[in-house]
This record gives sequence, C-alpha cells and structure tokens, in this order.
Amino acid sequence: WIDGDFPLNSLLRDRSKVALLLIDFQNDFLQIGGFGEKLGNDVTSLRRVIAPTKSVLSHARSVGVRVIHTREGHRPNLMDLTPLKGEHCNGIGKEGLHGRLMVRSEWGNDIVPELMPATDGSECVIDKPGKSAFFQTDLEFILRNTNIDTLIVCGVTTEICVHSTVRDATDRGFKCIVLDDCTASYFDEFHSV
Repeated sequence: WIDGDFPLNSLLRDRSKVALLLIDFQNDFLQIGGFGEKLGNDVTSLRRVIAPTKSVLSHARSVGVRVIHTREGHRPNLMDLTPLKGEHCNGIGKEGLHGRLMVRSEWGNDIVPELMPATDGSECVIDKPGKSAFFQTDLEFILRNTNIDTLIVCGVTTEICVHSTVRDATDRGFKCIVLDDCTASYFDEFHSV
C-alpha cells in the first residue's frame, strides 16, 4: 500500500500497523447449498465481491500486510449457540447439502477456495459464534499484540457481521476502512445504508 499506485496509500503510511480483515467469506454464505441459500437468499449477490477481494488480498500479501480471516460457526454440540440465535436463525446445526450448516469443521464453515488463508500459517483465522469478530474471540488480543491500529475491512454481510465488527472495532479504538466493492449483502438496499 505504500508501494505502487493503490488508492489507500495516503491513509496507510505504516503498513506494519495495518491488518486486512476478511469477514466470513465462507461456503455457508457464498456457495449454493450453504446456510444463506437455505434461508432463501441469492448467493450470487455476495459472490460478486470475491474477485475484488481476491485482488486486495493478493496486494496485501505482496506488501506484507497482516491478514486475518473470520468464520461464523458453532461447536458441533451447539453449546455456544444462544437460545435466541437458535430460535431466529432456523437451520443452524441442521443437515444441509454438504453437511451441517453453520458448524465448525463442516464444509459450510470453510473459507471459499478463492480466498483461502495462506498455507504457510502466517494468516490468522478467527472462529466466532456471533456476528462481531470481537464477540467471544481473541481478535482484540491478537491486534494489540501485533500493534495493529487500522483495519481494512472486507466481508459479508455488510449490515450484519461487517457492521457489528466495525462498530466494535471503533469502540475499541481501531481505525476502520471498509471497502465498498469488497463488502456485500443479500439485499442491495441493506448494503447501501
């Protein structure tokens, strides 16, 4: 981001303090047969952000920006699924086309192939049971231990997990830059708000 012609160069002078946060680019939300489709959503509305996010991810890796991925999912025994979420998110833990929906270690919890974490272990993957990447995770601890103060945020869905995470991040004193073409909602009107 300091090297080359990248639109955020003026905002990101010290890339050692910047992390790229990729929120919930997982099969359950972006693939046919996942949780999002089971709820009746058109997954193509989210898939449109894969290509621009892949470009940002590639650039971040090439200039040494820390990359953090998140996945929303639950323990196989669903003990971390609150009764309220269980009531309102029908289908969590149920069998889907490729295994149990929204359950860690199942196909739906895997990050889509185009945005998979680096195989060398250099990229952190945060498993979260809620909407915000800070809720019941060690994300804040990791950011503070690595002296990150700015997050470049990409992810799905804009109005739920991205919004919840960005609000929590700013409340904790982190600067956030949300990339419009790298975030999406199943509903265009929710994304534009």
